[in-house]
Amino acid sequence: MLDRLESQYKKILSDYLTDQTERNLYIAQNFTRQLIKKNVSPEDVVSIHKNAVSKILPDRMREEQPAYDFLIEVMVHYGMAHREHQSLLQKQAEYELEMKIATNIQKTLLKTVVPHLTDVDIGMVSIPIRKMNGDYVHFLHGREDYLSVAVTDVVGKGVPAALCMSMVKYGLETLEYTYKDPTYVLEVINRVIEKGVDDSMFVSMFYGCLDLQKNTFSYASAGHEPALHYCARRDEFFTLEAKGLLLGVLPETKYIYKEITLEKNDIILMMTDGVTEFRSHEEWNSREIITALIAKNKHLTAQELCNLLYKQIEELQDFKLSDDFTVVILKK
Repeated sequence: MLDRLESQYKKILSDYLTDQTERNLYIAQNFTRQLIKKNVSPEDVVSIHKNAVSKILPDRMREEQPAYDFLIEVMVHYGMAHREHQSLLQKQAEYELEMKIATNIQKTLLKTVVPHLTDVDIGMVSIPIRKMNGDYVHFLHGREDYLSVAVTDVVGKGVPAALCMSMVKYGLETLEYTYKDPTYVLEVINRVIEKGVDDSMFVSMFYGCLDLQKNTFSYASAGHEPALHYCARRDEFFTLEAKGLLLGVLPETKYIYKEITLEKNDIILMMTDGVTEFRSHEEWNSREIITALIAKNKHLTAQELCNLLYKQIEELQDFKLSDDFTVVILKK
């Protein structure tokens, strides 16, 4: 094959040296497509050119022979590096395609629908820093008298985290008649995760249930960021802290729940640590910043508060959030 290509190239080069026209160059450019199609390596192209020159201009090759030999050696290594680079680009393109498909699947499977209630205003913002979200919010509102919210954060990213989230969602959706008990919910999800995920992956969750008739909010936590309660009557914030082990660590872990009463204009703020961890400004007290912002703008709707909180924290961190950002606000 190379002998035939060399003969063709010798004719093209000879014509160009004689005429030096645009048409000669055009023919040469078309010939390169043939070389690419036949997967001719860069060093072979140099060798073809060298042999053609030696036949067309034999006298000049005595001086130029070492230079061509040097160029062939260089092109051997160049060709190897180029092929490796192209292989990496192809693998990267395949990976990006797979990630795009996985991201679309995650958005479809883990889509969160925010309920619309008469007595409770609900807002939510969940923004991933990468293509796939490591946070997940799930609402349970099968009846008019209860609203439950699960705010979840997987310790891990990418496709494994998305698969773990799918297990969390499946577990939550099986709790159709028992979702009013935060401790039972966490214990069930803990067993599901402990059996089904790798030992290196853990999940934190804050689970709250609002009794719409009694106006009580019961909650439990599995190693999750504590929620905040704004009491409108006292114009004061309280931390809703309930200690509990991360989900997926031990199969028979027990959890405790606490309960508060909600009054008119009270606010519950549930979030992941992407909201509270200012890694670029560790000296700042993130909770003081959050509570001051909520107190100043408590007249806004729950969704407006979520949007404002995201915008302000993003600006404070120079638009470089270090983790997925998820916040859910309930306003009585």
